[in-house]
Amino acid sequence: MPHPRPERVLPELSGGAPGSLADVAGIRVGHVTDAVGRTGVTAVLPPAGAVASGEVRGGAPGTREFELLAPERMVEHVDAVILAGGSAFGLAACDGAMRWCEERGLGVSTPAGRVPIVVGAVIFDLAEGDAAARPDAAAGYAACAAAAPGPVATGAVGAGTGATVGHVHGAVRPGGVGSASVAEGDLVVGALIVVNAFGDLHDRDRSLGEARWPETFGPSTNTTIGVLATNARLDKTGCLLLAQSGHGGLARAIEPSHTQVDGDALVALSCGDLDAPVEQVRALGARAVHDAIVGVLAC
Repeated sequence: MPHPRPERVLPELSGGAPGSLADVAGIRVGHVTDAVGRTGVTAVLPPAGAVASGEVRGGAPGTREFELLAPERMVEHVDAVILAGGSAFGLAACDGAMRWCEERGLGVSTPAGRVPIVVGAVIFDLAEGDAAARPDAAAGYAACAAAAPGPVATGAVGAGTGATVGHVHGAVRPGGVGSASVAEGDLVVGALIVVNAFGDLHDRDRSLGEARWPETFGPSTNTTIGVLATNARLDKTGCLLLAQSGHGGLARAIEPSHTQVDGDALVALSCGDLDAPVEQVRALGARAVHDAIVGVLAC
């Protein structure tokens, strides 16, 4: 049964306004929203030459091209990151992003021409609207075409249109897209997170004794996915470490996180040449992910 969607206003967090992923220079974000079918696509387009890695945690992932993000793999750069609803069906949105990138001459050079590198991750939202409404290649293309350097729309938009949280307590409520950035001096780390979690906003005062754990009701419909970006210069190993710290921020905000019924996936992008200690970048990344999630769930 669809859940009501209250108007969402991001609260002020410690340190001021939450900012967004687009505070990292060169990042563009575009949404395609199907408000009737309750699904959608979010495209994150990095600047040329952005280095990328990522990590998946939890037992139920839905991803595309995540293997190539491992530091030992040959490809270092990505041309687009697609976040989508529709469960595994939604990975078709990546095909549209591939076409959009190909038309613009983006991709890895090969003897047969350039091959775009599009990384994708999806959430399960089929139960929230029309189960036959699934993001397709046209939606992925349109999300890329809509990408802009800011402002970044949040809430029930794009890949977060049909997102929900709170399954653990049996009190399901809307999730959505959240975004935030944290800066120290010239260093900026931003995050955009699609919050569709089995858990809910972390609350130490709330008992887990009455929780509805997965084995008591069968497969659930979850997964939190997102993108971190920084203007710091990182190699693929540094980007992997940033993604791992982003998962730490996710765990600070959502309880429980990384469960067997979540397929939490984060991509980390290095989009600049600022020299900064990788551990400082990681600490800011964890904060940015936490703030992006709290910005959605605290409303």
